[in-house]
Amino acid sequence: MIRSARTLHLVLAFVVALVAALSLAGGPATAASAAASTTRAAAPAVAGPGTNYAYDDPFTSARTQWWRDDRFGMFIHYGAYSQLQGSYTRPDGTVCRDAEWIERNCAIPKPEYENIAARFNPAAFDANAIVKLAKDSGQRYIVQTAKHHEGYAMWPTKVNTWNLRDHSSFSKSRDMLAEMKAAADSQGIKFGLYYSIWDWHNPNFTADFTQYKKDMYAQLKELVDNYHPAVLWFDGEWATDNPANPWSSADGEALQTYLHGLDPNLVINNRVDKRRIADGDYGTPEQEIPSAPVGGQLWESCMTLNDHWGYASYDTNWKSATTLTRNVINIASRSGNYLLNIGPDKTGAVPAAAADRLRSMGSWLAGNGQGAAVHGASAARNVATPSWGAVAAAPGNKLEASVYSWPGAGKPLHLTATAALAITGARVLGSGQQVTWKAAGDGYDITPSGSATNAVATVIELTYAPPRPATGNGTGLTAQYWDNASFSGSPKVTRTDKTLNFVWRYLGSPDPAVPTDNFSARWTGSIQPRYSQAYTFLTVSDDTVQVWIDGKQLISNTTPHDAAVDTGTVALQAGKKYSIRVDFTERTGEAAMKLLWYAPDEAQRIVPASALYPF
Repeated sequence: MIRSARTLHLVLAFVVALVAALSLAGGPATAASAAASTTRAAAPAVAGPGTNYAYDDPFTSARTQWWRDDRFGMFIHYGAYSQLQGSYTRPDGTVCRDAEWIERNCAIPKPEYENIAARFNPAAFDANAIVKLAKDSGQRYIVQTAKHHEGYAMWPTKVNTWNLRDHSSFSKSRDMLAEMKAAADSQGIKFGLYYSIWDWHNPNFTADFTQYKKDMYAQLKELVDNYHPAVLWFDGEWATDNPANPWSSADGEALQTYLHGLDPNLVINNRVDKRRIADGDYGTPEQEIPSAPVGGQLWESCMTLNDHWGYASYDTNWKSATTLTRNVINIASRSGNYLLNIGPDKTGAVPAAAADRLRSMGSWLAGNGQGAAVHGASAARNVATPSWGAVAAAPGNKLEASVYSWPGAGKPLHLTATAALAITGARVLGSGQQVTWKAAGDGYDITPSGSATNAVATVIELTYAPPRPATGNGTGLTAQYWDNASFSGSPKVTRTDKTLNFVWRYLGSPDPAVPTDNFSARWTGSIQPRYSQAYTFLTVSDDTVQVWIDGKQLISNTTPHDAAVDTGTVALQAGKKYSIRVDFTERTGEAAMKLLWYAPDEAQRIVPASALYPF
């Protein structure tokens, strides 16, 4: 990534990191984080040459296992804007409609908006009932807005009085987030919090951004210390105006360091930085569902039940339960998560139409064990996506085929295989009907003998015998690092890197002997696949990358670029060692280099050390 005024930028980034680490009470160098470092390395207090921000591999990490398994969560948009219920009457009598953006988009004067917030009294907010709704719906985690763009805190923050405790008509004896956390814990639901970086109310956001960041860090520490969220969901990171948003990728770098110092197990979305492929733990497509598994990053689609995030009394454009249920099936079959939103009304009540649709989804997931197509499911790379529905991989060598268009009794469903596939059994969940299968063309014909069990989706569960994997005992690749971007002279550092999973950002580098800018790296050795299949290699790089397998160039992106994904596919034989070489250069700005792979029987992940052998 090319940056101008590089020296000034580095100075500013260092100041941000220093403020994050030293100026805020309870930063990364706390007793709690020191204790956590006994099981994993805590984030550095102040980054510098030698720092790698790639915390772990989210595709395989124990830290993210729950998130990858749960697949379905509840988003809750609730704040002072809910008091207006989507409509604002101007002094001239005209009505302006919006929801969570109503203050800005309807140009409500700040004093008037503060008066509106003072009347906010969500006395009917029932944490136990909302968490039970989530559980009944098959949702296994919740993300609730702690602070939206309006800056209003939904907890008794000590940073300012613009919050539910000090500026509302809500009971002073209640703490909504504490109630939600307690209810979630008691019902076995993970609890997470949303926090907007962009702030329309705090005057420091425009007058003194350094002070604003101190305020923000202090509030985030309150949230982590008091409510112990499993996930932090950021928003408001983009460049915008009214008010202008100065949040930079250097700010994101410092914030991620700070947060993982507070709690090493936090799962954090990519909007903590700039919503890029190397930011946070997962990507956040909004109001859309990717058409295929996403390369290089975990992902979660956040979507509304109707057309608004916050409550709007007039919005009755509810998606059908069938559409919503098929959404979560499709998303899980592409290794994604579905974060589906509710917006309680001004009293705290959940709209009946929203609750009804969620419960219908839960009924489908709970019925006949059909939740196996979602919970713990992932992309089935050994078969192609069929025209008649979706197929997900499930634990125990199973394929969960969710059929939307039932063929009729005795008529086949064709399933295309992308590699050798040996089906050993088939059954319709919730039915004793016979199901036969036979090899046909490029895959199998699956033929049920009876009728569909459900109009939304009928699940045919297939079992198969997976190929026997070759085992490896590799230790990594030989790594050489130069203090220039042209591989000139002798390398400054030579070592063995277990994996290629590096995000150095602005302030980090491969080693203290290597500068943060203008360096190059070369990894060499051999690679040993577990299966005889076509392997897709995937790189996440910033600035340039080239990859050779067995002397043949597979990936080449030599034009300096921001963090980008490149892929190349090659057929490999199980247990055979192939030479591998990866060249990387960093010019200026941020730096990242990751090497992942996937195959029909190999889930996407960072290429593990066991498959890599140094020269």
